[in-house]
Amino acid sequence: MIGALTHIRNWIFDLDNTLYPPGAELFSLIDGRMGAYIAELLSVDLVEARRVQKGYFRAHGTTLAGLMADHGVDPHHFLDFVHDIPLDRLSHDAHVAETLAALPGRRIVFTNGDALYAARVLDKLGLGGVFETVYDIHQLDYRPKPQAEGYARMCTALDIDPYQSLFVEDMARNLVPAKALGMTTVWINNGSELGNEGVQAGMIDYEVADLGEWLKHITESE
Repeated sequence: MIGALTHIRNWIFDLDNTLYPPGAELFSLIDGRMGAYIAELLSVDLVEARRVQKGYFRAHGTTLAGLMADHGVDPHHFLDFVHDIPLDRLSHDAHVAETLAALPGRRIVFTNGDALYAARVLDKLGLGGVFETVYDIHQLDYRPKPQAEGYARMCTALDIDPYQSLFVEDMARNLVPAKALGMTTVWINNGSELGNEGVQAGMIDYEVADLGEWLKHITESE
């Protein structure tokens, strides 16, 4: 382990486009389901549905948060619908699984998705037994990343000291509240949609393109 990270006891990871590459295009399937849901809900075409969807995502952190605020959407119904996708685009990456398992301390998934979907994804990636827990949108009380309240809520619930914690994300804006709490931050700059929005100087400690290569680097360094 490289010296700058020897104090880390809590390894916290985003899920989508972080623990698997955006090239899998899994989120495009979810995007399509979101569009269909909004089109039906608002009686609009798919072009307008996408405009609404992306507007909510930018303004509220997730499409769901906007739909709940403006239309009283049931989060369980929405999440069950949009996550009803095949996962055949994902594959087991033995190297990532091994290096994640080698990290000293606790390993946690922190996601704006829900735990049932996360469990399916982790199992497909061969990571089902690697993480201690998934802290999901329900536990966040539907206040998604990057709302700062959710980060503090997670730290309290899981007894996490932010100064002994590292957070890995593909979306730069979601790292800002983590850094403000004192976490070490890692931006997976892999070209994911809107991933580079909200980049702020001093809020990112490490910028890497490939999770597997970075994990190899830190676990094999003396």
